[in-house]
Amino acid sequence: MTTIYVVPVAGRLVPDPELGTLLGETGRAVSPTQYWMRRLEDGDVVVKPAPNAAADKRNKEA
Repeated sequence: MTTIYVVPVAGRLVPDPELGTLLGETGRAVSPTQYWMRRLEDGDVVVKPAPNAAADKRNKEA
């Protein structure tokens, strides 16, 4: 299953319907559902590389 890593834009409180809480400042991997695509289009969240993916990339370059 494809996932994207979303992080809330500074100053935004973004509900996470799957967890029933607000999306944390560090973000999380989510399925690219209509809900998250709308949050992205509205500028509430941004897509970033997952923290472990960035570490994996650095390890491969070393």
